Amino acid sequence: MSETTDETLPYRFDGPEDAPILVLGPALGTTWHMWDRQVPELARQWRVLRYDLPGHGAAPARPASSITELAERLLATLDGLGVDTFGYAGCSIGGAIGTQLALLAPHRLASLALISSSARYGTPDEWRQRGVIVRANGLEQIAQSTPERWFAPVFRTAQGAIVEWAVQMVRATDPGCYIAACEALAAHDLRDELAGFAVPTLVLGGAEDPVTPPADARVLVAGIPDARLAIVPGASHLVPVEQPAAVTDLLVRHFGADWTETAAPVVPAAEAASAPAPVPVTAAPPAQAAGTRPDPYDAGMKVRREVLGDAHVDRAAERADEFTEDFQEFITRYAWGEVWTRDGLDRRTRSVITLTALAARGHYDELAFHTRAALRNGLSPAEIKELLLHTAVYCGVPTANSAFAVAQRVIQEETAPR
Repeated sequence: MSETTDETLPYRFDGPEDAPILVLGPALGTTWHMWDRQVPELARQWRVLRYDLPGHGAAPARPASSITELAERLLATLDGLGVDTFGYAGCSIGGAIGTQLALLAPHRLASLALISSSARYGTPDEWRQRGVIVRANGLEQIAQSTPERWFAPVFRTAQGAIVEWAVQMVRATDPGCYIAACEALAAHDLRDELAGFAVPTLVLGGAEDPVTPPADARVLVAGIPDARLAIVPGASHLVPVEQPAAVTDLLVRHFGADWTETAAPVVPAAEAASAPAPVPVTAAPPAQAAGTRPDPYDAGMKVRREVLGDAHVDRAAERADEFTEDFQEFITRYAWGEVWTRDGLDRRTRSVITLTALAARGHYDELAFHTRAALRNGLSPAEIKELLLHTAVYCGVPTANSAFAVAQRVIQEETAPR
């Protein structure tokens, strides 16, 4: 394995040293070995670079906070190798990284294939809930449910050894890095940016994929200019593993048609070091009138949804009427927009303070949904237990007794297998 830093990713090469570079990005919970069946054919024409996500395989456990950060680490890895122009194919979260590359470095990306990908992967609540489960119980529940998400029923029945290999890959993943990737996917939403893509793009999906169904692939194709669609029959989410020949053929045709003749091979490191760095171009921020402050409502709504979840906020909105709607707006603008958005404390710390205050004052309805929020903000059940034990000393045993009952119920609901 290659040496890595906090800004790079581990990688391996296959194929001729003087061939154009083709990068293959893995799915969440897998390693670069998910591409083993594609490499022999692809390496005939391309210098294939595969990489591992943080905490996956033998990669160091250095969590990344966003899809953008993962894309930047990959670009830093390629910079260190002197790679200028490259093609990219990514599966699932690897596809999300590919979409970020199309936005961050379109001048370097010769051609793009998005496999089992989406402009928005499910809902933020689903990903944050998965992080809660992993934080409380480890990865075993996720590993055991992986075959149903990744493979079609016929494949699961016929290919038991491959299914077990997939389960073991997930088990071996670092939980902290897996949780960070879930948070990154929760925040990933490029639906409004697809029209800005300027890279030849193939969108490839499995007809039986429950994670990124064909409808998600069609959203990508409808939004990305001149993108092409391929749906593989009988395949689920991990299409390169389930249907290796079909995927390999589609990739060879896509990259061969769009890119081989114009793509550049590796740039020698010495030449890359002497080349002038590109000057980034950024849009100027919109002007703001002197002496005014931005309305905190939108920022407050964003944080409120991230912390409490879309379902909770939507229920509050549905219950609001002429009598309560001003109060709901007040909460969003001032509690969430003015206080929860401040930089002085992180969200975990704010959850600790909020749970303590609600328990001390006996606000047990609010304690319930803020216990859910605390789990989403990164507190473990063990930490919530210690918080309430501490509260018992300073706020009284009856107070803590009632708070424990509320928190126990919520934690059992939130961390149960799904």
